[in-house]
Amino acid sequence: MSTLPKAVRIVEVGPRDGLQNEAKSIPTDRKAEFVRMLAAAGHKEIEVASFVHPKWVPQLADAAELIRQLEPVPGVRYSALVPNMKGLERAIETGIRRVAVFTAASETFNRKNINMGVEESLGVFRPVVETALREGLSVRGYVSTCFVCPYEGAVPKEKVAYVVKALFDLGVDEISIGDTIGAATPRDVETTAGHLLTQFPAAQLAMHFHDTYGMAVANVYQSLQMGITTFDSSAGGLGGCPYAPGASGNVATEDLLYLLDRLGIETGVSLNLIRRASHFIGGELERQLPSRVLQTT
Repeated sequence: MSTLPKAVRIVEVGPRDGLQNEAKSIPTDRKAEFVRMLAAAGHKEIEVASFVHPKWVPQLADAAELIRQLEPVPGVRYSALVPNMKGLERAIETGIRRVAVFTAASETFNRKNINMGVEESLGVFRPVVETALREGLSVRGYVSTCFVCPYEGAVPKEKVAYVVKALFDLGVDEISIGDTIGAATPRDVETTAGHLLTQFPAAQLAMHFHDTYGMAVANVYQSLQMGITTFDSSAGGLGGCPYAPGASGNVATEDLLYLLDRLGIETGVSLNLIRRASHFIGGELERQLPSRVLQTT
């Protein structure tokens, strides 16, 4: 236990990564209430929207209106995903101050996800990141399929490191390492994250685990032991990926908090208030969410 960090930073991705795969359309004002509840629970970083073309992700077509409905909260930073310059321009118009770009470590997945190869996507993101930084925004990077690709199988750690370095070279300040189909085990985390930590500071890496095989919390624990202190999670375990067949949602914020609370690791986020937010959005979706902790209350 002495090797574990004293505090962990959680990036809540439920309003974006969580809701994007939901078929039932949620009204904008209800999404805004969900975000307010997440902020009230203590979240300091919430990814609220995506400026991808509405025809690809209809659930997030109201990104600009949603951001307009969110009142500034001291100490809380909202962010949004942007796929290209057009998306960035739309994001800048809303006044949001943090954006994220996304690619993959797997060529096939990237082509199915964003219709571009990895190198091509990096070329598209170069002016996006440059413009965002020039406009005073901060930029996060996502790398999907860092462990297993649904089309190519195991992804070499060297390929992951190559893409991570390329994104850092563009100017992003943090990169989220994604287990997109939830197939990684702690040994995979040890191998890939261990390789990344020989080249990049732990403080600039975040882990993004899905829970398809029930390994997400175990993978978080492995990451904690390696000194990683930033984790993405989704209230209630919302999520999935339309381009990763069979993938379940992100690690549930409640399940992550239960682990961290029991380990005595500070997060600043209230488990009880997150439960309330998850019950709220589960009611809007008219279904039970997969979080194990949520199902006990």
